[in-house]
Amino acid sequence: MAEVKTASAKPSSQGSHAGKPKNSSNFMINLLIVGACVAVGIIVFKFVLGSAANFHDGATREHPSNFMGTMYSGGFVVPILLGTLLTLLSFIVERTLTIVKAKGSMDAGEFVRKVQYHLANKNVQAAISECDKQAGSVGNVMRAGLVKYNEMVNNSDLDRDQKVANIKKEVDEATALELPMLEKNLVFLSTIASCATLLGLFGTVMGMIRSFAAMANAGAPDAAALASGISEALINTALGISTSFFAIIAYNFFTTLIDGITFGIDESGFTLTQSFEANYK
Repeated sequence: MAEVKTASAKPSSQGSHAGKPKNSSNFMINLLIVGACVAVGIIVFKFVLGSAANFHDGATREHPSNFMGTMYSGGFVVPILLGTLLTLLSFIVERTLTIVKAKGSMDAGEFVRKVQYHLANKNVQAAISECDKQAGSVGNVMRAGLVKYNEMVNNSDLDRDQKVANIKKEVDEATALELPMLEKNLVFLSTIASCATLLGLFGTVMGMIRSFAAMANAGAPDAAALASGISEALINTALGISTSFFAIIAYNFFTTLIDGITFGIDESGFTLTQSFEANYK
């Protein structure tokens, strides 16, 4: 992992300029996704949860008749939490599709063993064919390294150490291109995991303030009204905690998968340099 971070910290000036429009485009797309999810959350809040059928008093919407009506009574934080939940689900789907593709069609360990076999027999083209079959991040990095590997085999101007350094540099550069794709948008999952609970608690506190203020204005304590207000306020906590729970599970699950892919990438780079040193002394 240390090598990966070092490699990614030294991009060429051309690469850094080329990456700016792409990063800006990704930011705008993510912003649109978040905005669309919040908009859907507001629509669900107003027209589904706020339907007159969910209340005993119809359009007045003061006495919920079911759970959806109670959720509506949770206040203005509920649609924000619904939008947060939908944002979480959107990025879970996006990360799942990306990481499944990055894992490729073959287990990284099995793939590396096949490449090692072909390199031991000095059949670089067969090893490159295995990379095309793997079609994942490990295969992409390995293929870039193998192309340079094949170039170094036929190079008579450099000594062995220089050739190995060139292969390693190529692998590091290919790794620096693959890792951002794997880790992209995980920040949304970690942020939702941290903030959803706090947002739910904020909604609960606001609901409690409204409940006690209504009791104070009424003059006489009403235990039933207080209990109803508290239950409505706790809807925010329940929604926030459940959203945070799924965000934490998703974040840890994806980071574990990424760690496995990263290990395969590191192993592929080690395989190439070790193989070249062993076969071309």
